[in-house]
Amino acid sequence: MSIIESFRIALRALSANKLRSILTMLGIIIGVGAVIALMSVGQGVQQMVTEQLQSAGSNLLIILPGKLSDAQPGGGTQRRPANPLTNGDWRAINDPLLTPDLIAAVPEVDGYADVSHGKTTLRLNVTGTNDVFPNVRNYAVQEGRWISPEDIAGQARVVILGSKVAEELFAPGDFPLDQTIRINGIPFRVIAVMEEKGGGGFGSFDNYVFVPFTTAQQRLFPYLRSPRGEPTLSLILAKVVSEDRLDEATAQIENLLRQRHNITFLNEDDFSVINQADILDIFGSIIGVMNLFLGGVAAISLLVGGIGIMNIMLVSVTERTREIGLRKAVGAKRRHILTQFLVEAMVLSLLGGILGMILGFIGAQAIASLSEDLQSVVTLDAILLATGVSTVVGLVFGIFPALRASQLHPIDALRYE
Repeated sequence: MSIIESFRIALRALSANKLRSILTMLGIIIGVGAVIALMSVGQGVQQMVTEQLQSAGSNLLIILPGKLSDAQPGGGTQRRPANPLTNGDWRAINDPLLTPDLIAAVPEVDGYADVSHGKTTLRLNVTGTNDVFPNVRNYAVQEGRWISPEDIAGQARVVILGSKVAEELFAPGDFPLDQTIRINGIPFRVIAVMEEKGGGGFGSFDNYVFVPFTTAQQRLFPYLRSPRGEPTLSLILAKVVSEDRLDEATAQIENLLRQRHNITFLNEDDFSVINQADILDIFGSIIGVMNLFLGGVAAISLLVGGIGIMNIMLVSVTERTREIGLRKAVGAKRRHILTQFLVEAMVLSLLGGILGMILGFIGAQAIASLSEDLQSVVTLDAILLATGVSTVVGLVFGIFPALRASQLHPIDALRYE
């Protein structure tokens, strides 16, 4: 008997019990669907994060309060207790005599606040920064002007809106510039709207508002203070002269902050200096944890599906005992019976795999639709993995029923009632 004929017999046997076949394939469908959705969304997230980091420039350093420890069990990271970053730290880092490999350093004060105009109120991230932020972050003004040194010195109540914030606060045709909005009840004058940056729900600047960092420290978030009462910063951004000077610039910043924070060589740093590659590693760790969890769910589903296939094939062997005896009586060899039932198990598993791939594609698209900039990326590796897993599950869990069928004695099988 040829393999093609075995496939035909397998399809006829499965179509004769459609509901039973579908229920049997359910575990395979869920398992393969989870694998496809997981790999597609994970690849899409990684691609989106990489594009965002590339748009910001590869020569960017981020200085954070607190020390990021080594990878924790499960692939995560942990920030240890911080000694706050202050305006003095930023001024020192921004001094070209102390950090000659930096183009500029930018202070950031971040916090959430209620931003309102008319009857619309939004809970948004408010970023306080300085006049060189657009140059460091490769971010351009679409309309109006950016924060000036005079705004910073005078703690001016001026605000710059991300593109989506402007769309949500103001009606179409309503020009935002020079209008007044309120942040935590305090009136601010709109001086600019930024170009669309993208990034969806993963920290897009389009959903931010920007104010002078001195205004943020004194008017919006006055509670952000060091133990000595100094205004603190959420982070400091530093732009390096070139990518190949990242290590030198990092060393300059680390040595400077160790001196300012009185850290001896015996003590651990109370700050972290990370670059774009470090951020990708952190995201990779997060995605790795997700993969581990969802991979476990998929493995359990595939195991359940495989056991279901084995059980249903054993039932099929019992139901078709007389058929097996008749075929052996007219000359069928053990290998023919073995091949037939093994092919049936693999067809059942492969059909479940195909349906699972379709379900996975739909699920990945549904997840990606939650963010405008997130795309599900279906790779050939994902398809080959799903196909291979389905085949192996059918083969492994189909062997025992197939062997049992092939070992039936024709006389005993024909007598079976």
